[in-house]
Parts: sequence; C-alpha cells; structure tokens
Amino acid sequence: MEKKFMKEAMKQAIKACNRGEIPVGAVIVKDGKVIARGYNKKEKTKDVTKHAEIIAIQKACKKNNDWRLSGCSLYVTLEPCLMCMGALLEARIDKLVFGAVSENKNSEKANNKSLEIIGGVLEKENSEILKKFFQKKR
Repeated sequence: MEKKFMKEAMKQAIKACNRGEIPVGAVIVKDGKVIARGYNKKEKTKDVTKHAEIIAIQKACKKNNDWRLSGCSLYVTLEPCLMCMGALLEARIDKLVFGAVSENKNSEKANNKSLEIIGGVLEKENSEILKKFFQKKR
C-alpha cells in the first residue's frame, strides 16, 4: 500500500515541478482512500507556509470538517521540515510515510541561522488567559 500512495504523492510533486516549484507532493489517506492532495506552492503564493504537507492537511481538515485527522496517514515525497512535522503532530495524524531524506536538514548552511528567543514575558498573565479558557471548556 505504501508504494501505491507514494506514487500519488509523486504525481503531486510532478505538478509542483511543472509549475516551477520545489517538487514535493503529499497525500492524506483515510480508510484506504486519498482524501486530500497537495504540492508546494511557495513561489506562486509568495507564502512560506505553502508546503505540500500543509496544503494537504488544510484540505483534509476541510473535508473532515475537523482539525483532528486521527486515523489518517500522510504520504510525502520528501522528509517533512520542522513546521510540517509540528502540523502533523497537531493534526493528530497517525502515520507519516516519506520518500527522500532531506539533504538540507542537517547541513551547516541550514543550521547556521540565528534566531533570538526571549521567553517568559508576561508569563503569568498569558498563562492565566489559557487557564481560564480551558476551565470554561471543561
């Protein structure tokens, strides 16, 4: 089954390539059927979040009418980046199957970026907002 659905993801990657995008494609499968497809659209949309996985997740959520994608598997032609992995986890996707291993992920260039991180600013106040929200929900 993995090969069958990976070939569907590869069709999406070819669409991306034909449109001048990095050739990455993804499909989401539930109960043995493809419920969503996506391919990279960063160049066309000028939106850094338009990765194949994110697009497929958005379509699957819309189709399911829920942000939870339990019982779903994602097939993608390239190992997901950190943003996409976070989205997969948040969406509660059960299984990830990927094709190529990302060459950039561990390269010196990819890890040579600096990001200043400052945490804990108004931590108590921000925590209180969240706490009150979840108390009302329960």
